[in-house]
Order: sequence, then C-alpha cells, then structure tokens
Amino acid sequence: MDIISLIIFLAVGALAGWLAGNIMKGSGFGLISNIIVGIVGAVLGGFVFGLLGITTGGLLGAIVMATIGAVILLYIINVIKKV
Repeated sequence: MDIISLIIFLAVGALAGWLAGNIMKGSGFGLISNIIVGIVGAVLGGFVFGLLGITTGGLLGAIVMATIGAVILLYIINVIKKV
C-alpha cells in the first residue's frame, strides 16, 4: 500500500466515522476515534454487504459501505452500554 492509498483509506474512515456519529445523533468522538470507528465500520459493512451479496465500487461506494457499517457498530455499542 502506497502513501496515497493510506491517506485515502484514513480519510474514508474518518468521514464514515463522522457521518455515523451524526446519523446516530452523537457529537463525534474526535479525529482518531472517528477513523477507528470508520475503519472497523468498513470491515463490518464489507462483511454485511458480502452476506447480502451486494457489491460496491468506487470511492462513493466505499464511503457508503463504511458509513453503514459504522452506524451498525455504533448501534451495537449503544446497546451494550445500556445493559
């Protein structure tokens, strides 16, 4: 992975984490936490989309998939925190 790919990967993770925080009525977690939530959300979103047989392409597809995965992740975290 070259440096440009790494920067794009981190930017998509940060954007997905930020979007998920806004969708879930949160105020965000800060840059590093948003990146972590976005990256873990991208993995989760890729897994869920793979189970459903949905493929995404391009940068916009990656952002949508990562955001949906991050929203699922934040929902799971909120459920666990309430227990």
